[in-house]
Formats: sequence, C-alpha cells, structure tokens
Amino acid sequence: MPQHAPSPRVCRDCDGFATAAITTGTRHRDGSRATLTIACPACKGRGTIRASRTQEVTV
Repeated sequence: MPQHAPSPRVCRDCDGFATAAITTGTRHRDGSRATLTIACPACKGRGTIRASRTQEVTV
C-alpha cells in the first residue's frame, strides 16, 4: 500500500497568508508607494505549523 506524505498544516493565525504588505502612506520619488512587509509572528512567515503531537493516555 503506498504511503502518503502528510500535508503541511496551515497556520491558524494567518490562515496560510504568512506575510502582508502594508502601505505607510508615503510615496517614493517615482510615485510608487512605500510599503512594509510584515511576517506572521506565530509561524514566522512560513504559513504552516508543525503537527501537534497527540498524547497517549494509558490506564
């Protein structure tokens, strides 16, 4: 039976959109807008998180 690779889990904080470009309101000399690129602090700009381990309970 073929083994399937586990799919990466999407970050629950940024929903997979790891970075955002935010305009500062100013413009450069050529007329383009000045932007800041901000990374998601939860996944550090990756868009995915590690799968959490499930804890086994033995009785």
